[in-house]
Amino acid sequence: MSKNRRRRSQGRHTPVRNVPLRTHWLLLTTLVLTLSAALLLEGYTQHLFDERPDGAPRGQAAGASVPAAISSGGPVIEGAAGRTATPAPRTIALTFDDGPDPVWTPKILDVLRRNDVHATFFTVGTRIAENPDLARRIVDEGHQIGLHSFTHTDLGTASAWRRSLELRETQLVIAGATGVTTPLLRPPYSSTNKALGDADWNAVVQAGQEGYLTVLTTLDSQDWRRPGVEAIVAAATPSDSAGHIVLLHDAGGDRTQTVAALEQLVPRLKASGWKFATVGDAVSLPAPVQAAGTADRWQGLALITAIGTSGRLLDLLSWLLWAAGGISLFRAIAVFVAARRHVRMRRRPWGAPVTEPVSVIVPAYNESAGIEAAVRSLLASDHPVEVIVVDDGSTDGTADIVEALRLPGVRVIRQQNAGKPAALNTGIAAASCNLLVMVDGDTVFEPDAVRMIVQPFAHRRVGAVSGNAKVVNRGGLLGRWQHIEYVVGFNLDRRLFDLAECMPTVPGAVGAFRREALLRVGGVSDTTLAEDTDLTMALCRDGWRVVYEERAKAWTEAPASLGALWKQRYRWCYGTLQAMWKHRGALAQRGQAGKLGRRGLVYLLMFQVLLPLLAPVVDVFAVYGLVFLDPLRIVGLWTAFLLLQVLMGLYAFRLDGERPGPLWSLPLQQFVYRQLMYLVVIQSVFTAVAGSRLRWQRMERYGSLQVPVAPSEPLAEAPPEPLAEAPAAPRAQPLYGYAAQPAPAPAPAPPAAEPWAPDPWADPAAPYGGYDTDPCGPHPAAPGPQHHIWPSQQGHPGP
Repeated sequence: MSKNRRRRSQGRHTPVRNVPLRTHWLLLTTLVLTLSAALLLEGYTQHLFDERPDGAPRGQAAGASVPAAISSGGPVIEGAAGRTATPAPRTIALTFDDGPDPVWTPKILDVLRRNDVHATFFTVGTRIAENPDLARRIVDEGHQIGLHSFTHTDLGTASAWRRSLELRETQLVIAGATGVTTPLLRPPYSSTNKALGDADWNAVVQAGQEGYLTVLTTLDSQDWRRPGVEAIVAAATPSDSAGHIVLLHDAGGDRTQTVAALEQLVPRLKASGWKFATVGDAVSLPAPVQAAGTADRWQGLALITAIGTSGRLLDLLSWLLWAAGGISLFRAIAVFVAARRHVRMRRRPWGAPVTEPVSVIVPAYNESAGIEAAVRSLLASDHPVEVIVVDDGSTDGTADIVEALRLPGVRVIRQQNAGKPAALNTGIAAASCNLLVMVDGDTVFEPDAVRMIVQPFAHRRVGAVSGNAKVVNRGGLLGRWQHIEYVVGFNLDRRLFDLAECMPTVPGAVGAFRREALLRVGGVSDTTLAEDTDLTMALCRDGWRVVYEERAKAWTEAPASLGALWKQRYRWCYGTLQAMWKHRGALAQRGQAGKLGRRGLVYLLMFQVLLPLLAPVVDVFAVYGLVFLDPLRIVGLWTAFLLLQVLMGLYAFRLDGERPGPLWSLPLQQFVYRQLMYLVVIQSVFTAVAGSRLRWQRMERYGSLQVPVAPSEPLAEAPPEPLAEAPAAPRAQPLYGYAAQPAPAPAPAPPAAEPWAPDPWADPAAPYGGYDTDPCGPHPAAPGPQHHIWPSQQGHPGP
């Protein structure tokens, strides 16, 4: 670490920890598991709820295994012992199924209270969780409460484990809502003893073994059919003097007829001498309802809370997903429209052709695998260049390789390892030209790339230019996916940023700068890990235009393993977050800085931070939809999203002059690569929020670079021939004191046309729009003391 970096670190008020962060993965895993559990609970309670009417055909034959004593016995059955009980003569137990319902249950309770009648309510667990106050009212007003399963499922056709789960969960929510437990159970879709089938009997026996009494019926009011008030009253009126258990409903649809029928039935039967009682009283059960234990009550309260929370969470997720889908669609449309406008706008020349020489700075640390190809490609440029290789303390002989080439127009500067920003600043100080191009040591330029990238400097307000970085090692799936990302993601976004005058990043692989612009912002800062993003944002805040020149093509090596890709993107994302925080003041500024803040930073926050943070939620919800919702609808939505991605990909590949073949891997990219990128964002955000400092992580080099042979011929996807077999590169025009060499043929000048005109967002009041002379000033004659030395270089070897 340099002296200045140590001094800056000591000057910060907040300590920075350089330890790896691991707890956030535990937190993320916990959040995802919690979300999954909540959605699973919501899916089970809502989408596995059996809403068939009670009289729906079940397709069950009479059970041969049902004992005769049960078939001909009373409606209250103890399944484990095979015993039954019958209500006392001239006693009626009114029973209400499927509730509690927030509309109909209170109305029925009001009728019963006015007539001083107590009844039994067989409640559904999920509806108790939704209406715990109604369940409490049922118990408080002296009525008995019973179980009607948790999701109104047919216990006869359910598996043994699900039967136990349905009964246990219902018992818990009753305990949590009312403070009592009950053994009374009415299986959904049950009726009389004679209707029991073999599967039903198995469920009754299992329930008896678990401590429940099954309560069937003797009279079905048929109110679920809604046949009319008089028909319901007639069906619920006994035809003999035996005791009866009458089936009615307080939920499951419109129960207007049930309430009206109850108003007539109860007074009429009372007048005929009938006694009304709960099921327990009708068959003389000894205190069937008991106070719930503390553990059951707390578990029930927790379950009620979880069900309510999962429902609210699902509602929130639904809104977020609709919002995310709408924003994503809006982004796709905006990017497409911006790309079309950008193409038309860039057909106009920037102004008079820029022919002045360029200094190319190549910061290099252990770049022996590709440095020769990078340097030779720069010397093959059809524009006059000087090449400055700044060896940042390499240990693999990078500087020795360049010096051994003995190429005119190439200088090597050695310095102690101080980081890429310090190496760039050393190169800037040693440069002889007003226009500077910065290129990574793992990148090769097309022969016309330098000429193309400096043409925008014909306009006075342009302070930096982003070139078109392309992936050279795109042979495997990972290479294809990165190739797609560079073309579809990065380049389409750059066109949008260029049009909106809010370019946040000039990539380190291929970027050009005015010397004056760099001087005004103090050179390349080392306070973030994304020095290119930090520098670009600083230039925008200083009032300079930063534009995109897609014709300036450079080929760079992409990570060839998931581990290397993770390290690179983690550093990129974390550094971008640092730069966004550092330049957050642009949100409140005006002019060019305000465009960066209110357009560029907001865009990055929405689409590169917030949406990726929602990605695990989207994926979990997609699985939820496949399991509990309509799978065809979910697949259709995903297909529509994929089709949108393909269309954007085809358009972006067409703009970049690329073959669309790699797009066949786009569906696989959505399942693997996209998840990896989202996890990178999540880890970066957690790391930034926790205050941890990420160290620079060295990338692997694979030696897959070669010098392009023609401006219009892209590199092949197959691995290139060994560098030694490549033809020798043409010599570049020497600059400033180097031995004379044959110069390349002069580049054809662009056609003359009217000067470049800014787009409608251009700010005429920007400080650099009114220059009459080149704002870069005179060129220095040779590297020496007159060059700027940035503060980060103090104490390091200079040129």
